[in-house]
Amino acid sequence: MQAVLSPIRPPHSPRPPRPLPRPLTALRRPAVLAWGLAAGFAALYICVAVNRHRRGLTKAYDLGIFEQAVRAYAHGQAPIVPIKGPGYHLLGDHFHPLIAALAPAYRVFPSPVTLVVAQALLMAPAVVPLTRWAHEVAGPRAALVVGCATGASWGIVRAASDDFHEIAFAVPLLAFAATALGRRRPLAAALWSLPLLLVKEDLGLTVAAVGALIAWQAREDRRSLLPGLALAAVGLAATAITVLVVLPLFNPTGGFDYWQQVDGGGRPSVWSPALRLVWPPIKWLLLFLLAATAGFLGLRSPLFLLCAPTLAWRLLSTNSNYWGVSYHYSAVLMPLVLAALVDSLRRVDVGRARRALAVSALVTAVTLPLYPLHEVVMPEAWRTSPRLTETRAMLRLIPDDATVAASNRLAAQLTSRADVTLVCREPVGPGPEWVAVDLRDPSVNSPCATAATAHMLERYQQDGYRRLIDQDGLLLLKRP
Repeated sequence: MQAVLSPIRPPHSPRPPRPLPRPLTALRRPAVLAWGLAAGFAALYICVAVNRHRRGLTKAYDLGIFEQAVRAYAHGQAPIVPIKGPGYHLLGDHFHPLIAALAPAYRVFPSPVTLVVAQALLMAPAVVPLTRWAHEVAGPRAALVVGCATGASWGIVRAASDDFHEIAFAVPLLAFAATALGRRRPLAAALWSLPLLLVKEDLGLTVAAVGALIAWQAREDRRSLLPGLALAAVGLAATAITVLVVLPLFNPTGGFDYWQQVDGGGRPSVWSPALRLVWPPIKWLLLFLLAATAGFLGLRSPLFLLCAPTLAWRLLSTNSNYWGVSYHYSAVLMPLVLAALVDSLRRVDVGRARRALAVSALVTAVTLPLYPLHEVVMPEAWRTSPRLTETRAMLRLIPDDATVAASNRLAAQLTSRADVTLVCREPVGPGPEWVAVDLRDPSVNSPCATAATAHMLERYQQDGYRRLIDQDGLLLLKRP
C-alpha cells in the first residue's frame, strides 16, 4: 500500500493563515458584506420608523404632507396638499416630482407606513457603494467601519426615523455618484447625479459641483473638460429654472417661498454673508461633526467640496432649523463626507488611515445613543401607553373619508383615510366635519402657533361644534 503523506512544511516557512470563522468570511467578500450591512440597516430603519408611527410620533409636517401628495399621484391627480392650505399644489413648495415613483406602491398599500418603509429601503443602499469602495481601497476591516459609519451616521439615522422626506431618493444617488467620482468614472458619476434634479431644487447645485469635479479630473488626466462643464451648466440651469419659473408657476403666491430665508433681513452689509456662515456657534457644531464623521482626514479630498452647495444655503439661511444637527437636512451630506474619507484613505500611510477610521467610528458610537436608532433596544419604546390607547380610541370615532381639522401629530394618523387640514388653518366652506386636537402634543406649536390653535378651537365651539371628547388634553369636536 502506498502511504498517504502530508505535505512537509519547510522549517522556516511562514505558517499558512488560519481560515476565518464562517460568520467572518463575509468580510472577504465585498458584495456580501455591503449588501448584508444594507439589509441590516434597512431592517433597523423600518423597525424604528414604523414603531414611531405606531406610537403617534409622526407629524403632518412632513409625513402627512407627503402622504397627501403621493396619495394624489397614486390616483392620477395633481399633488394638492390640504395640510399646506386650500388647493395648495406641492410642486409650488419644493420641486420633487420623483416622489411620484412611490405612487404604485402606495396604490397597493395605501398607508403612511408605505412611505416610511420606502424611505428605509431607499436610504439603506447608500451603504453599498461606500463599503465596496472602502474594501477595494483599504481592505475588509476598513470596509466594515465605513459601512457601519454610513448606515449608523447621525444624519441618515435622523432622517430615516423622522417622518418621510424627498431626500430619501438623494441619499443613495449621492453615495453612488461620489463613489464613481472617487474611482474616476465620470460617466457613471454623471448618470447617478442627474436624477437629483428631480429630487429637490437645490440639488441642481450639487449636480453642478459633480460636473465641476469631473472637469477638474479631466484636466488632470488631460481629457476634454467639456462633459464636466456641460453637466455643471445643466445643474445650474435646472436650479435656476425650477426656482425662478417652475415653483412660482405652481405656488399660490406666484413666488418662491424661501427667498426671504436667504436675504438676511434688514440692511445687509458687505460682511453679512460671511458672518452668517459661521454665526451663531451652533453652526460650528454642524461643521465639526461633518469633519469628524470624515475622520478629519476626509477634508483633504476634493469630494468633500460636494458638501459646499448644501452647506451654503443652510448656513446662509435665517431659518435656525437648518443650522444644527437635529433634523433630516444632513442626510444628503453623510455619503459625501464618508466618500471623502474613503478617497483620502488611499492617499496616506496605514497609521493615519487607522486613526481616521477610529475617529469616524468614535463619532458613530458617541452619536448613536442621541438619535432614534437606539430605540430598537429600548423596551419602553415598544409598549403601548394608556395615552396612546385613548388617542386611538378617539380617532376611531372619525369615519373614513371625513373632513378633519387636526393637530400636527394626529393629522399624520388620519391622512390615509380622511381629508385632513391643520386645526389652525382657516376653514373653507362650512368647515370640517371633525376637529381632533391633542393639546399635550409637544409639536402643537409648530407649524401651528399655540395661540392660533386656541383661537380656532374657540371659534369652532362658538359655531356650535359639539364636544364628544375632552379629556387629558384630547379634544374631539363634531360639526352640528
